[in-house]
Amino acid sequence: MTHGAPHVDADPHGDPVPHHDGLQSDHAHPQTDQERLRRWRLVLGGQGADGTGCSLSGADAAMDRTLEALYGSGGGDGAGASGTAAGRSGGSQGAGGGARSGGLGGSAPQVARWLGDIRTYFPTSVVQVMQRDAIDRLGLSALLLEPEMLEAVEADVHFVGTLLSLNKAMPETTKNTARAVVRKVVEDLEKRLATRTRATLTGALDRSARISRPRHRDIDWDRTIRANLKNYLPDHRTVVPERLIGYGRAARGVKKDVVLCVDQSGSMAASVVYASVFGAVLASMRSLATRLVVFDTSVVDLTEELDDPVDVLFGTQLGGGTDINRALAYCQSRITRPADTVVVLISDLYEGGIREEMLGRVAAMKASGVQFVALLALSDEGAPSYDREHAAALAVLGAPAFACTPDLFPDVMAAAIERRQLPIPDMAMHQ
Repeated sequence: MTHGAPHVDADPHGDPVPHHDGLQSDHAHPQTDQERLRRWRLVLGGQGADGTGCSLSGADAAMDRTLEALYGSGGGDGAGASGTAAGRSGGSQGAGGGARSGGLGGSAPQVARWLGDIRTYFPTSVVQVMQRDAIDRLGLSALLLEPEMLEAVEADVHFVGTLLSLNKAMPETTKNTARAVVRKVVEDLEKRLATRTRATLTGALDRSARISRPRHRDIDWDRTIRANLKNYLPDHRTVVPERLIGYGRAARGVKKDVVLCVDQSGSMAASVVYASVFGAVLASMRSLATRLVVFDTSVVDLTEELDDPVDVLFGTQLGGGTDINRALAYCQSRITRPADTVVVLISDLYEGGIREEMLGRVAAMKASGVQFVALLALSDEGAPSYDREHAAALAVLGAPAFACTPDLFPDVMAAAIERRQLPIPDMAMHQ
């Protein structure tokens, strides 16, 4: 049985090829018989019946110990995991052939060393997978409240979600370190997402503000020429522009109001992180008035914190129940320009409130002219678990619910601003 370590594919000869550079250390020819046995040995965990007859030494043996600590039978010792967890079973052999038992136990120094080891032997993408497995399998959440642990972690969106779920239990000595960890992830996301988001939405706002008597510099020449092709004069080889189409000027005040209404129940952690980043980006655009509302069974308006998405994230409280109706009631009460408002509900639609009222509020907002968008998730994880009955009901109201990746979100917002069909991914269409 394999130890359940990071995913491997088969090479053209049917051999496992781990997705990290660490398993190729000191081996220049990865397709030799010896290298294939070495890889299988690391995958299988060195059980007596693995059939490889291969022993490990040096860096390979150290790498094997990091895998054994997490995926072996001893991985749960003192850490809350079961000794029968999927992966290596007892009796695995080390490089010297003696019996050994893995495990991180409940010791913060030992876990910190292990975190350092996996960063030594594996690339970031694999490190993040192993960290998530350690938190889930070994019950290490409590240890993440210690500063030295946080400094050793390779943080990503999922880790930030775990950290935020521990926010209320976090001691003061840890909070500064935790904020630094979260800020690094947030800044990386902003670098990735901000430029394209601003460019896409600025273009959408300009197009949505087309005017019939534009100044010369505001004329949309492409659309103007197409609209006047019937006035083409062959002899003069020119088009007479009887009707001018132009853009409004982007600097002329607020054009659209955007309300992000985000479910902060535990299953929505990654969506909360991305929504906070996008909320900060949208709030930085002068032509948009952005409001960010998070909810569980209560509703919190975090609009005043949008200048710093880290403050937004530490203002959330992941977990708890869900009252979508109550959140939409609050958002509805803040709408002053329905025809110029886009409401984005980000939720898995598991409603703990009054279903009929929730749907009634969506219908009322749409009838008043609000553009309503329902996202089942805002993350890279694909289609989540969601309430299919409520998704179908929203689709009937003209608000299809679908999962959205961060890269697609600017296009979804642009379509909503321009009041055109949303770019719903085929595999994510849920009705």
